[in-house]
Amino acid sequence: MKPRIIPFTILLLLTLALPGRADSGGDWPCFLGSRENGISSETNLLAKWPITGPPILWDKKVGTGYGAPSVLGHRLVLHHRLGDEEIVECLNATNGESMWRYAYGSQFIDPYGYNNGPRCTPLLTSNRCYTFGAEGKLVCLELESGKLVWKRDTGVDFNVPNAFFGVGSTPIIEDGKLIVMVGGQPNSGVAAFDPESGKTLWESVGQKNWEGIPMSGWPGTPPVKWVSWEKQASYSTPFAVTINGKRQVLCLTRQGLVSLDPKTGAVNFSFWFRSKVNDSVNASTPVVIDDLIFISATYYKVGSVLLRVKPDCSGVDEVWRGLALETHWQTPLYHEGYLYSFSGRNEPDARFRCVEFKTGKVMWDRNESWPSHLTLTPDVYGRGSGILADGKLIVLGEGGILGMFRLNPQQPEEICRFQLPQMHYPSWTAPVLSRKRLYLRDEDHLICLNFAP
Repeated sequence: MKPRIIPFTILLLLTLALPGRADSGGDWPCFLGSRENGISSETNLLAKWPITGPPILWDKKVGTGYGAPSVLGHRLVLHHRLGDEEIVECLNATNGESMWRYAYGSQFIDPYGYNNGPRCTPLLTSNRCYTFGAEGKLVCLELESGKLVWKRDTGVDFNVPNAFFGVGSTPIIEDGKLIVMVGGQPNSGVAAFDPESGKTLWESVGQKNWEGIPMSGWPGTPPVKWVSWEKQASYSTPFAVTINGKRQVLCLTRQGLVSLDPKTGAVNFSFWFRSKVNDSVNASTPVVIDDLIFISATYYKVGSVLLRVKPDCSGVDEVWRGLALETHWQTPLYHEGYLYSFSGRNEPDARFRCVEFKTGKVMWDRNESWPSHLTLTPDVYGRGSGILADGKLIVLGEGGILGMFRLNPQQPEEICRFQLPQMHYPSWTAPVLSRKRLYLRDEDHLICLNFAP
């Protein structure tokens, strides 16, 4: 963030209100944790669990949804759906008891038959809770009480074509702005809001930046010709980062990667990256190391590409492109030059891989495939997601197997695994770690495990 001449007291308050990426003492206040990359700074965790699995601290029946809970201090916030209501519920993180709940009506029905709950993860600051529902309702609540501060219906306020699986890109806060991939046409793919009032501050992304650019990765295809019904929103969460000294927000939209100035929404560069098949999505968050950006998707051989940002941040050059990883929803975990991630679109394609970041070389590969979700195989993970903590990978397979692996780029080293009896297909939500407690959810349960040694 560039320096600004503002009173120190205001600067301090703004700093306290933002989730940030520094060590936050065990908080997990937003999607992928306080560092927004799925990597925790916690240490001295459970090194191995018995055959009966990690100790369960509490287990709570919850409504449907795919979003992870967020934890700040002793508060855990879950966004889920019961009946015809989306519910934002604050629980005591230590025992699962409800502290407050805020509900509003939802008529969303997933057109592909998946559950109808919210897909985004709550965003928590020192005094606010922000949620983004499956129909595009953007809500700001008081974190202490659950009282409504403001609410926007982005599906009504912006010209948003219907998404494939509902709204699924979690908002972030950057430069004192709530930045949201709303998906509006023709040039409101991403919007910034005042976090305190909900007022729109800027709108960007769409026809102006995509029209006429090359469709990278689509040989022989003419440049982009924009259409008014094109969906813009993806299921990837924006990521704020400094590259080459320039603060920017990276958004892997449905069309591809866009870099924005968080102050104004001005586009730094656009890079086309998506499947040729219409019924497809981008869902994984970009991984950024220095001036390199890794993006990946599945759906008919999209694969991955590593990009190097030009010194003036006006564009990118391809370093490598290939099928080493085809991530469906997991954001790959980076450690010392290597990416660890599940790969594959469907259960029969599922792999668990380690890939060299700068070359795309597959270091090791585990077959985790099932014939289908109707015939689950108990000894494999299927597709999954994970986090990195205390020098280990903690992974959750889509059938409810919890596993722990050592970080080893030469070969996979599974330390232990356990099939949680409460968890079932589809367990698609990444684990959440806060203060030596691991939180897991599927479509109807939220479980808290003790990860203290």
